[in-house]
Amino acid sequence: MPIQKQLSVFMPNRPGVLARTCSALSEAGVNIMAMAVHDSVDGAVVRFLVDHPTKALLLLEGEELFVMEQEVVVVELENGPGRLARVAQILAQADINIHYAYCTATNGQKTGCLVLKTDQPDRALDILNHSL
Repeated sequence: MPIQKQLSVFMPNRPGVLARTCSALSEAGVNIMAMAVHDSVDGAVVRFLVDHPTKALLLLEGEELFVMEQEVVVVELENGPGRLARVAQILAQADINIHYAYCTATNGQKTGCLVLKTDQPDRALDILNHSL
């Protein structure tokens, strides 16, 4: 379970913008490992986990996009009922706030990936490593 750099990219909510952004990353050899899009009427915040965050940050800023970098906790969890609830309970008992989270798994996967933005990523990582 690592702490990783996540890039939050603010972009216009228009057709083709996400396609161009993902293509630019791909052409630079940057692999997108996770992505979440949070939209509004005029804009969107796209959160990326990539294999080369510094390279991606420089590339996206070069495309004149506003990019913020955050530390997030990435948790690999068994894919089953109650696993997300357990993580949330552990962090709540430790008085660690989850600002947002996103995750994925398919029915056939034994494990899934959970990305957590917390107010205390190092402490959250330590507690989850000892509790899960």
